[in-house]
Amino acid sequence: MDKVRQTFDKWAQNGKAEIMEVEHDKNVSKFLESVSFDKQFSFLDVGCGNGWVIRKIASKKNCKKAIGIDKSKKMIIEAEKKIDNSRQEFYHTDIESWENHRKFDFIFSMESLYYADSIEAALEKIYKLLKPGGKFFCGTDFYTDNKATARWANVMKIQMHLHSKKEWKEFFQNAGFDVKTKNIRDLENKKKWKREFGTLFITGEKPGK
Repeated sequence: MDKVRQTFDKWAQNGKAEIMEVEHDKNVSKFLESVSFDKQFSFLDVGCGNGWVIRKIASKKNCKKAIGIDKSKKMIIEAEKKIDNSRQEFYHTDIESWENHRKFDFIFSMESLYYADSIEAALEKIYKLLKPGGKFFCGTDFYTDNKATARWANVMKIQMHLHSKKEWKEFFQNAGFDVKTKNIRDLENKKKWKREFGTLFITGEKPGK
C-alpha cells in the first residue's frame, strides 16, 4: 500500500480529518463564495477526505450531483457515514485510474493534487472530465512562495510535489486550461503564513461553450 493512502487512512481514524476541515474551512468557504452557482451544475471533489466540501456544495439549490473521490478507503467510509442528501456520492479511487464517463461543470481539489504520482497526468484527466467552459479549482497551502509550509514534506515523510505559483500556472496552461490565480488570506489567523501568504487557488477554465 502506498504511503499517501496509509497516512490518510490513519487520519480518517484519529480525528485529523476533522482538524483539516476546520483548518481549511474559512479560506475554502471564502473562495467558493466568489464562484457563481446560479445555474444547475454538477461538482466533483478530488481528494474529498471526509466529504465536508461535498456536503457544503450539495446543499446548494442548483446542485444536481456532488461526487467526492479519495484514494483513502477509510476517508470514503467516513464520508459515506455523513451523507445527508441523495445528491451526494463517494468513490474510493484516485483521479488517474477512476473509470467514469460523466462530465462535470466544476471540479475542486483542496490540498490533494500535489500528492498525485504525476500532476501532469492528474490534470490531463481532470481536463477530460470537465464540460467545455467548465472550471477546475485547485487550492494549496504547500507552494514554494509560502516558505513556512515548504518543510511539510520532511515532516510528513510522504510524496509531496512542491512547486511555485508560476510553475502551477504552467502545469495548468500545458494541460490546455485558461488560468487565473488568487491568494486567499486569513488576516486574523495566529499563523503568520496564513495572514501573509494564505491559500493559493489556481482556477483552470476549459475553453469552449
